Amino acid sequence: MSRLRNGLYYAGLWAISLFFFAPIAWIVLASFKTRTDILAVPPKLVFTPTLENYVALFGRDSLFLQIGNSILLSLGAVVIAVFVSFLAAFCFSRFKPKGTDFLMFLLLSIRMLPGPAVILPVFLMYVAFGWKDSHLWLMLFYAMFSIPFSVWILKGFLDGVSTRFDETGIVNGGSWFHVIFKVVLPQVRPGLIAAFIFNLIFVWNEFLFNFIIGGVTTQNIPYALAVGTYADGGVNWTFIASMTSIYIIPPIAFIYIFQKYLLVGMTFGTVRGEV
Repeated sequence: MSRLRNGLYYAGLWAISLFFFAPIAWIVLASFKTRTDILAVPPKLVFTPTLENYVALFGRDSLFLQIGNSILLSLGAVVIAVFVSFLAAFCFSRFKPKGTDFLMFLLLSIRMLPGPAVILPVFLMYVAFGWKDSHLWLMLFYAMFSIPFSVWILKGFLDGVSTRFDETGIVNGGSWFHVIFKVVLPQVRPGLIAAFIFNLIFVWNEFLFNFIIGGVTTQNIPYALAVGTYADGGVNWTFIASMTSIYIIPPIAFIYIFQKYLLVGMTFGTVRGEV
């Protein structure tokens, strides 16, 4: 009975997993179909694969620019955000400035604002200061949006690291730089990785601000998907399928490699004992 129960349990898990994986499988399979096969009714499960969609995709002049921009903006913004967030979270966790809870709420409230609500003033500011279509300023904008959530995650991890570690480091002649980066940071590495992955996914998928305050030189993959959706009087399904199949590889790879850190990150830290 126990074996039967376990078998049914794992069969159910596989069924749920396959159900949620079905759209991804469909788009990947569609990338190897012709337009006629993609639009066939009923859908074709048996077809002759073709690489023409990928040949046409990699033949686009702007493809490598868009992929490079997505990688540059995502990695650059998230590295800046995680570094700044770690220092801010350390301050909130260790020194507990007056009004810490209210300040943490204000930080998180930034992420509660919908993008369309702030896009107009941001656009006007970027145009006025000449920051539009700039990798650096778009990267810093993404970092600004990524910092609040990272601070919340990292503060939870830092709260779980006993202050005795700090005291021991200081008593033994270590500087605050040594305590922060040599003693405390290694213990919150899972939190750093979790914050990195969560924010990487956000920046990697961001479209609105890239479209409005970005430009020709900063366009990313979501931008390419938006402007390339329609062609020849209809939806360009072959482009969407092949581009999406390439687009989802990096986040899936990162999530697979660091999945244990993401699970820990969802709990906002760990509880550690005293030393």
